[in-house]
Amino acid sequence: MAQILAPSTQWQMREPKSSTFGSPIATKMWSSLLLKQNMKGAAKSAGKFRVLALHSENSTVNRTEKLLNMDITPYTDKIIAEYIWIGGTGIDMRSKSRTISKPVEHPSELPKWNYDGSSTGQAPGEDSEVILYPQAIFKDPFRGGNNILVICDAYTPAGEPIPTNKRHKAAEIFSNKKVVDEVPWFGIEQEYTLLQQNVKWPLGWPVGGYPGPQGPYYCGAGADK
Repeated sequence: MAQILAPSTQWQMREPKSSTFGSPIATKMWSSLLLKQNMKGAAKSAGKFRVLALHSENSTVNRTEKLLNMDITPYTDKIIAEYIWIGGTGIDMRSKSRTISKPVEHPSELPKWNYDGSSTGQAPGEDSEVILYPQAIFKDPFRGGNNILVICDAYTPAGEPIPTNKRHKAAEIFSNKKVVDEVPWFGIEQEYTLLQQNVKWPLGWPVGGYPGPQGPYYCGAGADK
């Protein structure tokens, strides 16, 4: 698997000298990449890129750690705002980024934005525009600096929440005075499982199988529970 690391318009990525992140890419693939770049006149470009072939034995954790250790110090005052919203399935996340000229402290300081809802399963093709309303901002832990993550709600151009905008209904409920006056309680539950030493299977379970329904022994008393 080959990966090309290229600097964005806002920051540069520098790999530590001691890193063993990758090895030289295969000659055939390298030649193909150079040919395509030369055809575009990339040799005259001041931009630099690095091609790395990832070892299959590298774990996701190791690769993530190396990415987090890269120097991504910003060299411009521009700020990247990553607009994030929930897609049409209700469980997929979508995002796109834009630059802003100065730091913001409240979502209301950010502009609304739009996207093609027909590509995310949230609008028909003949009327696909959906508007993003910034609702919350957080510091971007990946880009660092003053860059931010922007959590958004999705609305029609007329200002109506689209059907998959569950955050809007939740906000109405949580802002209701009856709900605001309530004091939530939270309980933490930790579960432990005893394993048989020889087969690493839960103690008391049939090896390779599962016990019956938990109803008869849930919160039960007695040695057979």
